[in-house]
Parts: sequence; structure tokens; C-alpha cells
Amino acid sequence: MTVLTDQSARTDILNRLKRAEGQLRGVQRMIDEGEPCLKVAQQLSAVRKALDSTFVRMTVCYIEQELDSRMDGGPSEKVKLDSMMEEMETLLSRMT
Repeated sequence: MTVLTDQSARTDILNRLKRAEGQLRGVQRMIDEGEPCLKVAQQLSAVRKALDSTFVRMTVCYIEQELDSRMDGGPSEKVKLDSMMEEMETLLSRMT
């Protein structure tokens, strides 16, 4: 099974998860304090979007890592790969 080896990508994903964790704690606090359901639902929607975008980011990093390990080309192929991955991330993010 493959693990994410790019340290900057790992840091980015962990930071995104920590933000979502903070949002979830905020939702729990809102429920404890008796906030209206509509406000709670809005915050839950924000948490879902944050988790969805984190999933997309992790998936793109994984695909990029796997493709990069299988390519034996030079710097021009790396530039093409980076461009393709940016486009893929944009497309995937629109699915969530």
C-alpha cells in the first residue's frame, strides 16, 4: 500500500484536517449552546466542504506521486505532469 511521501503535501493535508477538526469543535459548541439548527447546518456544510477538498488534495497528491515514480522523463515531463495535476485537482474539486 502506498503512503504519501511528499512532506509539504503531508503538512498541507494535516493542516486542512486540523482546521476541519476546529470547525467540528465549533459545531459541537454551537449545539451545546443551543444555536439555531440553520446556523449549525451551515457550519456542518462548511466542515463537509473542507473534508471533501482535503480528500481531493490527498487523492491528487497520491496520483501525482504514483505517476512521478513511474515516469522516467526529464524536467519537461515534470512540468507537464504538474500542469496536468493542477487541472485534475480543479476538475475533481468541482465534483464535490
